[in-house]
Amino acid sequence: MDNEIILMRHGRPDLAPAGKVSAREMKCWIEQYELSEITQHPAPAASRALAARAKVIITSNAPRALTSVRALGLQPAVVDAMFGEAQLPHGRWRQPRLSPFTWAFALRLAWLCGLSEGVESFRQARLRADTASQRLRSLAGQGPVLLLGHGFMNRLIAQQLTSAGWTRVEDRGNGYWGAKVYRKRL
Repeated sequence: MDNEIILMRHGRPDLAPAGKVSAREMKCWIEQYELSEITQHPAPAASRALAARAKVIITSNAPRALTSVRALGLQPAVVDAMFGEAQLPHGRWRQPRLSPFTWAFALRLAWLCGLSEGVESFRQARLRADTASQRLRSLAGQGPVLLLGHGFMNRLIAQQLTSAGWTRVEDRGNGYWGAKVYRKRL
């Protein structure tokens, strides 16, 4: 018999289109992103079918994760900030002005290189991912576990699962509603 953990990313956040912003203005954009729910589109059928395999449903406390669980027609057993996305720093620069998604990419790279003023560091996020992985593994004894989480934190948790001997058996991409399935033989 195998234990199973499904790491699924939330649906597309419901954000108003944004023009170009400065790194300083990214602080406000990040705050809005953190408060966003998902668009009203239904969850894809493949995501609903995959999620239906789970006996234990876990989510972060972010509105986009909570509304994604509801879009799947599920009720979480655990809601915990530990499973939240790795925070993005923001800069103090007024120039250049770029799209928020370009800034998010650039700021994530800077974060990986050590820029973490005002947010948890990459090292701290990896430690949190290790703790989250341990919690998921302990719950997997109750049946398949679904974590409805976030792109980057799910990747960090996946690294911890792999280090603990779990094997990725399905890969449904990294986009919104993307999922990876990990198993470990008992």
